[in-house]
Amino acid sequence: MASIKNLKKDINYVLGDIIEAVYLVEASANKENSTEANAIVDEAIATFDDLIEKVNKKDVENRKAHLKVVKQELETKAGALIEQLNKIG
Repeated sequence: MASIKNLKKDINYVLGDIIEAVYLVEASANKENSTEANAIVDEAIATFDDLIEKVNKKDVENRKAHLKVVKQELETKAGALIEQLNKIG
């Protein structure tokens, strides 16, 4: 299914971009390894692992609805991570 492949790519790109943005904000503010930035990176990695695990889950009743929920969860969690990033930037 192409939609599963695209969803996995979306998860990877969105969370990867957030992690990259954290490093850019740190570099521009001359704050190396701040605890706030490390917490955002750790949360992004945990979110990635959680969402990929949910995408790979095979024993769901309605696969299409399940994947739609995963996509909505990605949007929600990515938005929260971006808000946290904006607070440290």
